[in-house]
Amino acid sequence: QSWSRGMSYCLHSESHLDTGPIYVRENGKLHVVNRGAGGVQNVTPKARPFSLFSRSFSVELCMNREDDRARRQRTDHFIFTYTKEGNLRYSAKSLFSLVLGYISDNVDHIDSLIGFPEQIAEKLFSAAEARQKFTEPVTGLRALQKFTEAYGSLVLCSLCLRNRYLVISEKLEEIKSFRELTCLDLSCCKLGDEHELLEHLTKEALSSVKRLLLKDNSLSDAGLRRMTAPVRVLKKGLENLLVLDLSCNPKITDVGIGYLLSFKKLNCLDISGTGLKDVDAVIKRLQMQIGLVHSKVPLKEFDHSNCKTEGWAEQTVLQWEQAVMEAMKPQDNLRSRVATLRFYGKTHRIEEVVKCTLVEPETKASGNLQFYKENVQNSHLPLKKEVAGSHELKNNKKRALAEQETERTSKQKHLCLTVEDWDLLNTY
Repeated sequence: QSWSRGMSYCLHSESHLDTGPIYVRENGKLHVVNRGAGGVQNVTPKARPFSLFSRSFSVELCMNREDDRARRQRTDHFIFTYTKEGNLRYSAKSLFSLVLGYISDNVDHIDSLIGFPEQIAEKLFSAAEARQKFTEPVTGLRALQKFTEAYGSLVLCSLCLRNRYLVISEKLEEIKSFRELTCLDLSCCKLGDEHELLEHLTKEALSSVKRLLLKDNSLSDAGLRRMTAPVRVLKKGLENLLVLDLSCNPKITDVGIGYLLSFKKLNCLDISGTGLKDVDAVIKRLQMQIGLVHSKVPLKEFDHSNCKTEGWAEQTVLQWEQAVMEAMKPQDNLRSRVATLRFYGKTHRIEEVVKCTLVEPETKASGNLQFYKENVQNSHLPLKKEVAGSHELKNNKKRALAEQETERTSKQKHLCLTVEDWDLLNTY
């Protein structure tokens, strides 16, 4: 009776809906409910095609677009390819690839990579770089520091930031995190004497720098004094410097060149376009005290083609530059405002990207002031016989060694123990 009441309720309620036939099993037999007759028939159901959805049924796939990371985690463990017939085919990724992707997504949470195999670390760095993890403001710096602390020059051994002052200003802390750089090109960045990056050059983290290009950076004697103070007094800092470019800095005078005499390992020096008063005296002083000979032809060490960004983070630096360029694009909307100001005769300051040419007009006027050492000159100057063939240079070099010994005791206190130098030391 209860079954019949329930069945009658099911039949008579919401009769306007076409629910189809209803089957009931009772006492081991299958019964079909005939809604037209309103009763139950003990018949065997006829075989007919069963359709799950009606013809007017439609499905809309809705995804939470805010949770891209969760969606990526659901699909990252598959590799989708197409067969020759055009069918979609997928295969599972290896466990190594899955773990590598997971760690790269959370690379900023790594405690330390010291002692970790560098072969695996390079793949991890590339995976994080592909996800642009190092471009993020805070987490990117923290992740980059973990790699530079553990692998040093493998992350980046050479860095070229020529004409990239905006990248320096936006990613200064990231640039300062690089260690064991051997080549650094900061040409045409207009840094000045007080820039934080120039102060960072004197730190122990960059004592490995051998090539330093500071062309056209608005440097003066004060900047050179500050940059060379650790070398002159503490014998630290840029003591391994081999190539130095200070061209196109007209505020550098004869006094500033005197600070460079502490770079005993210096092999090549470019001071073209500086504000020297007595050029002959400077040439003679450089030759006598550190053995640098004036070159009559341009040296290939200063053609700015040897310094390039090299290392794991090469693409990371490019990503930084692209991000800076993307941030500058909205400035195109200001063209109408600039045109309006010009129409009404008002001046408007337009900031342009600093451009640097390899040969400045002031350099041509003052002449080529590039120097090299004869004993290591074969890789720097193509015309060795013309410059190094005279006996006068050899005799001058012998006299320079003798005079250097006599002047060392008298000038050492003056160069290393001045009051200004002690004031500088207190700032480090």
